[in-house]
Amino acid sequence: MKSNRFLVSALMFALSVGPGWAADLSPQRQIAVTGEAHIQVAPSLALISLGVTDEADQAVDAMRTVSKSMVAVIDRLHQAGLDPDDMQTQQISVSPNRRQSGSLSGSDDRNITSFTASNSLEIRVRDLDQLGDILDQVLQAGANEFRGLIFGVADPAAVQDQIRGSAVRDAIRKAEQLAAAAGVSLGPVMSITDHGGGGGGRPMAMEMTRSVAMPVEAGQLRFSHNVSVVIAISSPEGAE
Repeated sequence: MKSNRFLVSALMFALSVGPGWAADLSPQRQIAVTGEAHIQVAPSLALISLGVTDEADQAVDAMRTVSKSMVAVIDRLHQAGLDPDDMQTQQISVSPNRRQSGSLSGSDDRNITSFTASNSLEIRVRDLDQLGDILDQVLQAGANEFRGLIFGVADPAAVQDQIRGSAVRDAIRKAEQLAAAAGVSLGPVMSITDHGGGGGGRPMAMEMTRSVAMPVEAGQLRFSHNVSVVIAISSPEGAE
C-alpha cells in the first residue's frame, strides 16, 4: 500500500514540474551570423632582408670578406639615418662546398672544394621616401643578396581597432535582413565572438641590381576583421 502511495505522489510531482523542465529543454530561437570589415591603409614602414655572401678556398677567408662587407653596409645605413634599433642580424653561417670524387668504388666520399660564408641583416625603413636610395646605397657598399621586402604599418592593432566595430555592425545588418525575410523580430544580442583579423604586406622577391636608386611603389595594404554574433529572436506578444 505504501508503494502505491509513493508511485502516485511521484507521478503528481512529475506532472507539476514537467512543463517547466520542458521549457528549459526547448531550443533557443536565435540567429547566428558572421560579420566582416575591410580597410585599406598606406604602409608606414618597410622590412627588408638583405645580406652578403662570399666564397673562398678557406672558411676564414670567406667569413673575413663577408664581415668586412657587412660592416660597410651597416655604416651606410647609419649614414642614411637608420636607428640601430631598426637593424637586426638574422643569420651568420659558413658551410663547405663539396664535389663528388671520381672514385669508381661507389663510395659517397666527397671532397671539400671551397667554403661559402653569409651574413644576413633585417632592416626597418620608416621613411619610405628613402627606400629606393637606401637599397641603392647598400648595394654599392657590398650587399649582394636580397631575400625579400615587406610593407607594413607601425601599429597593426590600431588598424584592427578601426574596423572591429564595423565587423559587428556588418553582422547585425545581416541578421536584420535574415529576420525580415523570415518575418520575425530580433531580440538582444546573446554573444559576440571576435575572430581577429589579418592582412598587411606580403613578402616580395627582389632582384639584385647595380643601377641607380630603385623605384619602389608602396601602394596600399588591405586589412580585414571577422566576428561571429548570435542574436535572439523575439517571441510574438502573447506567445508562450
